[in-house]
Amino acid sequence: MITQFREELPEGMTTPDFTRKPIALTIQEGKYAVFKAKIVGTPTPTVTWSRANGEIVFHPDVCQQKYDQATQEHTLEFPKVAPEDADTYKCFASNEYGRAVCTVVLNVIAVGFSKEKELQKAQVEDTAELRKKLKKRNPDGTREQKPIEQEEKVWEILLSAEKKDYESICVEYGITDFRGMLKKLTEMKREREEEIAEFVSHISSLKHIEVSDDDCATIELDMDLKDPASKIFLYKDGVMVPFTKEDSEGMKHNLKQVGKKYVFTIKNLGSNDAGLYSVDVEGVNVFSTNFKVPEVDFAVKIQEVKAEERGDAMFQCVLTAPFEGLKWCGKSAPLTASEKFEISVSEDKLIHKLIVRDCMPLDAGIYAAVAGIKSCNAWLIVEDPGVHFHAGLSDCKAIMGEAAELECKLSSEDCEGIWYKDGEEIKSSDGITISKDGSFHRLKIHKVDETSAGKYKFEADGRKTESLIVVEDPPRFESEELEAFKTPVSVKKGQKATFKLSYIGRQPIKVQWYLEGEELSDDSNIKIELGEDGSTRLLLSKLQRKDSGEVKIKLKNEFGAMEAVTQLVVMDKPTPPMGPLEIVEASSSVIDFKWRPPKDSGGCKIANYILERNQVGRNTWKKVGPIGPEAKYRDSDVDHGRRYCYRIRVETEMGISELMETEDIQAGTKAYPGPPSAPKVVTAFKDCINLTWAPPANTGGTNILGYNLEKRKKGSNLWGAVNPPEEMIRTKGFACKDVVEGMEYEFRVAAINNSGAGEFSTPSEFVFARDPKKPPGKVIDLKVTDSTYTTLSLSWTKPKDIEGEQDEAKGYFVEIRPAENPEWDRCNANAITMTSYTVKGMKSMAMYWVRVIATNDGGQGMPQELDNYILAMPPPVRPRFTDAKLKSFMIVRAGNSARFNINFEASPWPEITWLKDGVPVSKKVNISNAEGQSQLLIPSAERTDTGIYTIIVKNIVGQETVSIEIRVTDEPRPPGPVELDENVPGTVTISWAASPDEKRDDRLHYMVTKRDSVKRTWHTVADRIFNNKFTACNIMPGREYQFRVYAKNDMGSSKPSESPKWFVTSKKEKFTVKLPDSKPCDLQCPPKFIVPLKMHTAPQGYECYMSCAVKGDPTPHVTWFRNNISLNTNTNYFISNTCGVCSMLILMVGPKDTGEYKIVAENSMGRAECTTKLTVRE
Repeated sequence: MITQFREELPEGMTTPDFTRKPIALTIQEGKYAVFKAKIVGTPTPTVTWSRANGEIVFHPDVCQQKYDQATQEHTLEFPKVAPEDADTYKCFASNEYGRAVCTVVLNVIAVGFSKEKELQKAQVEDTAELRKKLKKRNPDGTREQKPIEQEEKVWEILLSAEKKDYESICVEYGITDFRGMLKKLTEMKREREEEIAEFVSHISSLKHIEVSDDDCATIELDMDLKDPASKIFLYKDGVMVPFTKEDSEGMKHNLKQVGKKYVFTIKNLGSNDAGLYSVDVEGVNVFSTNFKVPEVDFAVKIQEVKAEERGDAMFQCVLTAPFEGLKWCGKSAPLTASEKFEISVSEDKLIHKLIVRDCMPLDAGIYAAVAGIKSCNAWLIVEDPGVHFHAGLSDCKAIMGEAAELECKLSSEDCEGIWYKDGEEIKSSDGITISKDGSFHRLKIHKVDETSAGKYKFEADGRKTESLIVVEDPPRFESEELEAFKTPVSVKKGQKATFKLSYIGRQPIKVQWYLEGEELSDDSNIKIELGEDGSTRLLLSKLQRKDSGEVKIKLKNEFGAMEAVTQLVVMDKPTPPMGPLEIVEASSSVIDFKWRPPKDSGGCKIANYILERNQVGRNTWKKVGPIGPEAKYRDSDVDHGRRYCYRIRVETEMGISELMETEDIQAGTKAYPGPPSAPKVVTAFKDCINLTWAPPANTGGTNILGYNLEKRKKGSNLWGAVNPPEEMIRTKGFACKDVVEGMEYEFRVAAINNSGAGEFSTPSEFVFARDPKKPPGKVIDLKVTDSTYTTLSLSWTKPKDIEGEQDEAKGYFVEIRPAENPEWDRCNANAITMTSYTVKGMKSMAMYWVRVIATNDGGQGMPQELDNYILAMPPPVRPRFTDAKLKSFMIVRAGNSARFNINFEASPWPEITWLKDGVPVSKKVNISNAEGQSQLLIPSAERTDTGIYTIIVKNIVGQETVSIEIRVTDEPRPPGPVELDENVPGTVTISWAASPDEKRDDRLHYMVTKRDSVKRTWHTVADRIFNNKFTACNIMPGREYQFRVYAKNDMGSSKPSESPKWFVTSKKEKFTVKLPDSKPCDLQCPPKFIVPLKMHTAPQGYECYMSCAVKGDPTPHVTWFRNNISLNTNTNYFISNTCGVCSMLILMVGPKDTGEYKIVAENSMGRAECTTKLTVRE
């Protein structure tokens, strides 16, 4: 149905209309269902869908509305249709000129046992239990004083939320079964509506909590209480909140009632006001709203703005944190983006702007910005600028001799002004009119001349506007002469033709003449004249027929160009008529023939064709005379068997053409007709067979007089005449009664003309002489035996043969119909005898209906359809990856491309999704999907592309995932400066600043090399160091040492950072013996750790190096422990103790190495311990 909103539509505009309407569906529960529609209309219509019972819930798991730009199809899709989706749906298409509506029905066939139904039963039970929890109240109707549980909280939010917010709430609280949530919520809403109805007769206009610019938040709802004395309670997170019904400064919460409107107000907002607010009436929850307080404040508040009237004003504020939900208010009213108010926010969501366009005095007032619970406000002051221009003067190009007008508009109608030209005041005169119409001021020059050019100015109340008038004088024709010039000129061959036009315009003017697009110049037969009076003439002499065509004159000067066009027709004698000759009839009494008109009629109408006739064998030509302008002639004055030749000429007002002579034509030749079509059996009975046929295409040049019919029994070589030779059949059909019941016959027919009988036709199909058969019944056990994306194999059993009702089937036709098309297509042109068939050329994943029709000589039986539609796809296969070995880790150099191919098998074709660290990949990542393969390509990898990439292959059978870690890195930059220090004699502690790449590459480590003054070669002393310090041992006095530190990762190593040279002098003093006084000295001391162990975190598969320093006398014995188990005898750990520096190296760290490590130093004086922890990273 189409409704037109206007009686007359503007040109080019149309009302919406459906070029393809959605088709009703009957589909099995759990299948994919889709309605498709194609809609046209100008402007483009807006398309919406609705259902008869309830509203459509749009969600990826339930229902989705889509538009395909490529196919221009609007679709309503149900991924897994459920019984509750069965309904009558309407598609609305509307624009400003009309609306079109189409109705379609969705029927859902429920299956037997369903896991979902069992889950639904469980959900109903869960719903009942949850409602019991929500209903728990004290005898006075108040709730139990306890914080609300998370599950109760989310359902209270959903019960009062709008449908558009369901999806975001489910995501926030981790609800994954969206359809199950809807069913449970519907049941809970129904129960709550019944409970509310006991105390409230009507409830509406539920407004969720809103923050105003006066540091308050409000909750609004309209309720019509059955008992005005009913108790109303307010709760926050399940705990009752006291409130007053008067606006008291001492109370934070108050309730204001105006008629049926109830407004709860929360004052002096703070972060602790966040929570779930619920309104109960007599113990029944009627409304809940979740108040969230974002952590945001104003870093820069909006400031007072002054703007001139009709100007723009801008307010700007800066927030302390990104926030998208900032609200603007103007004079206590919320503002939205429009032509008047432009609202914008920066990309980082920190800077927010409000621009007030075209400020008027009414726009003045206080404007506020509200972010969460924070707000700021400022004044907008609109100043009156006095009289000003709404529209100024515009530059004007004027044509010499024509009128020109300047116009401006002031802001006031009461203001007068003065016009100036080139600085001098001008007033109305004979050639100039100055006028005022309200606020419009105009200056009109009636006839522009060269003195009219200049700068014009209009002044009013101290304001002015200026413009230029530029006078142009392009070439122009006189209108009357131009109309006369356009009339075509006709002359005879050899005569002259003259074309003349006058023109005006500023000189110099270039004049050009053209004939058929070719520019003309003076020669013997062409003369171009230019008059001083502004005219030009073209004289063409000795014209020929070929000179006919378009004559054009073109004028051009500095201001523009002008053209005029006419036609020249040169008349001449016509050319001869053209063949070939078409013989319509050549019988014994008449010759009828046609020919083609002349190629060129000489520019004139054909008056007559002149014919002469010659009888072959004679020398004389007989003049037949003018026969008129039609190119055909019928000659009835002929003798049978004679041959004739004709001469034909064309006559026009310019003369007679040359002749065309025809070939010889014989009157009454023996030309036999061709064979008719094969006879077709119309009906067959035991005593009569009715036949029909088509006449021959070749009649032999004469009329068909009749036909001869013959018959032959099957198995015989003899043909017998059906009609006597002297009694030809005059019609194109015949009833043959000379048949024997039960015998099988074939027939042939020959046409007869004046020359005699022609050839017989091809025989007809064999037909039995018996009464008609009954059509067969429906085929039995129709089923699908195999299917692919393009083929479908069927098999069936032939129908039963029931005497008197249905006869035996002789063949079968297979037909298919796409789900969106109401027309059936026949797959086999001829009936097949087999009871199986393979349909080819199907569209992949398309829905088809299939049926088989049995046929026999009695006609076609009733079709047998499959119960359900068929999807063109192979049997369902759960997605499975087919690669023998899949990579789980890939290293890519920054700047290179990263490519990862996955091979899989699945049916039907799956939906393929790539994720990076759990979210969809960015647009820079190219995904290519083919049959059984998907490829991920990062053209130029960056370090930010590092992450876990996951492919999800999903179809209706199931889904499969696989992940790969792609690490994008490059050769690291070298470490910072290297410093040396001696903490323990005989050792050097090397420390360095971290490489700039250490923070973004968790696999980066360091290598230390050493060179001394004796060996002079560099050798590695430590590798796979994951901190920025290393202690080198065995430092010999008297040698000079130097160290290099390299940063290393999966791509290689950096350039080295070198340390300063390190030299330990060996002191050589004069040896003297000085015996001191002997005193007892005791140097013994218990063990003590002077450099403790540090915490370690190492990647799995890498080395881990632990070291510390201990002193004690006598030298302490050192033991290493992991989780209190001694490691000194474990060969997987390399333990050393050099001059008190104790170290342990784990070559390849694994998960088993995680734990607490302890080193114990013991001697006779005591015992010391030092512990650390090792964490292994995967």
